[in-house]
Amino acid sequence: MSTFVVVAVLLTLSVLALLLVPLLFKERKPYVGSASELSIAVLRDQLSDLESQRKAGLLDPQLFVEEQAELERRALEDTTTARSTTSYSSSRKMIIVVAIGVIVPALTLGLYFFLGSPDTLKAKPAADPTGNHALSPQQIQSMADKLAERLQSNPDDGEGWLILGRSYTTLGRYPEAAAALGRATALLPPNPNLLADYADVVAMAQGRRLAGEPEKIIARALSINPRHIKSLALAGSASFERGDYGNAVQTWRTILTLVPPDSNVAQTIGTSIADAERRLGIAGVPSVSAPASPQVASVAASVSGTVVLAPELVGKMPANGTLFIFARAVDGSRVPLAMSRVNPIKLPYAFTLNDSMSMAPNVRLSSAKSVVIGARISLAGEALAKPGDYEGFSAPVKVGAEGITVTIGAIVK
Repeated sequence: MSTFVVVAVLLTLSVLALLLVPLLFKERKPYVGSASELSIAVLRDQLSDLESQRKAGLLDPQLFVEEQAELERRALEDTTTARSTTSYSSSRKMIIVVAIGVIVPALTLGLYFFLGSPDTLKAKPAADPTGNHALSPQQIQSMADKLAERLQSNPDDGEGWLILGRSYTTLGRYPEAAAALGRATALLPPNPNLLADYADVVAMAQGRRLAGEPEKIIARALSINPRHIKSLALAGSASFERGDYGNAVQTWRTILTLVPPDSNVAQTIGTSIADAERRLGIAGVPSVSAPASPQVASVAASVSGTVVLAPELVGKMPANGTLFIFARAVDGSRVPLAMSRVNPIKLPYAFTLNDSMSMAPNVRLSSAKSVVIGARISLAGEALAKPGDYEGFSAPVKVGAEGITVTIGAIVK
């Protein structure tokens, strides 16, 4: 109940109290000068005089009896009249009490609805923290339906399609939202923010899966701005979704170079990186620290060359495979020091690996003197080797070497 209603009720009760209490609880004291009492007093005096005249022999006994009867009759009538008047007064008071108790509130309410603003008594949507009134789902639905109808007659309104798509997203109508945002991206100038939102909604519409069309949209966004945070986050999630944890880590670590280390984004991305690293079998590696950026990576800490396919496998490679190129230390852990993912596969393929492609901040190409370069074609699109994949390795080479040839010719068993 609103404050206004509470105050109105209290004021009404106060007025009723002022009107009814005197009527209900006023002390009933006899009024000495009332007409009935005065009449009875006069009759009493007349009866006393009549008695004195009888005793003095001035009044005939028969006449005395008649006069006395007349005085008593008059006294009885006055008393009856007084009682009926009192009864009538009490009844009238009760009528007045009931009338006031019913009429005053009814009259107050009627005047308010006639002269006031009764709509203010209706429940309204809660205000959001910014002070704007939050729209209910029903209101958003109504507005979206009207906008959709208007766009039928003005289909080239890119901003309108954008608003409609975001409205449908708010309502959880992802297929309609994807269609509307698709129209918006076709009509509006290329924008990584819009493309990232579009990819996100398309993924929601197809069961929260980023494979397929969402990945293509994300690639378009990153071609416009390779440092677009949401697009990088989605790209990393797409890699993680298909089991390419190495590429997910690499992509997400780019985000860590773009946001403050103590931000919520950095913490969330750090958690995702840690999960991907665990899946790669990396243990005890700090997951939030950002790696060296490409701009500060050592130029000498790189290797380059070409990946080729063995002659006996030419024409036998699956069209939907994914190529992974990585460098491992000759001695020590098998965790890749750098990794690159290529899709679609085009062999021969010229590659370069450097510190910007490191898997973790303290596991870099520059930390080793000699490495082995490996290349693997994964049928499942995963960085970890599985039976049925095709792979090949180079001989040990020094970090900084160029012109390395890696031949894929073995099947993983």
